[in-house]
Amino acid sequence: MDNRYLRIKARQRAAARIVAGLAAGLAVIALAGLREPVRAADDVNSEEIIRKFAAKELEFSQARNNYTYRQSVKLETLREGGKWEEVSDIIFTPEGKRIEKVVYAPVSTIHEISLTPQDLQDLRSVQPFVLTTPKIPEYDIQYLGKEKVDDIGCYTFSIKPKKMAAGKRYFEGQIWVDDRDLQIVKTLGRGVGLLKKNEDQAFPKFETYREQIDGKYWFPTYTRANDTLHFKNGDNVPIRLVVKYQDYKRYEGRSTIKFGDVVEDGKTQGGPTTPPATGTTPPKKK
Repeated sequence: MDNRYLRIKARQRAAARIVAGLAAGLAVIALAGLREPVRAADDVNSEEIIRKFAAKELEFSQARNNYTYRQSVKLETLREGGKWEEVSDIIFTPEGKRIEKVVYAPVSTIHEISLTPQDLQDLRSVQPFVLTTPKIPEYDIQYLGKEKVDDIGCYTFSIKPKKMAAGKRYFEGQIWVDDRDLQIVKTLGRGVGLLKKNEDQAFPKFETYREQIDGKYWFPTYTRANDTLHFKNGDNVPIRLVVKYQDYKRYEGRSTIKFGDVVEDGKTQGGPTTPPATGTTPPKKK
């Protein structure tokens, strides 16, 4: 057996290995092709879903303006043990005007941070976030895929403002949209907005859950935040926030409420509607 024959056989074995490798590679590609329809099952027309659920959210928002409910807020600073609580009823006057009436507001024991107008805006409009048709142009909305929230099939989207205007608050984070009712069932994120150059504010990351009310509308029922607020002055303040929305009841009287009307602050006997020295700005250092 001469060397020339051995070299030929070696080349043949090498060629056989190459062919086998190519065959294995093609098999992997073929299997991937077989799996492709499974992935394709998650392919959705995200723009159509956004359009439909935004219309549903507009309907929900208008409907919620015709419901009474109780809102309970508890904010705690975990390092010093301070606490601020407020319970208010969203009700209608005999004339059909929607108002907010504070029914419980004990003296705050929080000293590490202070409440700001931005915090109140977040409490009223960002934490119970509603993404209606008129708001769609304000946000960059990206489809992330399908997930389940408490066994509810959902479309998941990331949300962030395209451009922020002075004096306005926006939501930034993720939303989960029921794939059947096309309404938001969960939000996870934080309130954002433009601040003045020397303002030192921090806003917590929160999670809001909704429940179906009257078998039709998904209304917010629970918000929680367990976060550490990091301020420019070096303060790091751990906080816990819990907001409950309870006892939804449809207002049966005649109402002139329109979409976009602002809930007015009510008053309770013997004190202000909002206790001082609470919220999410640090106190000034001496």
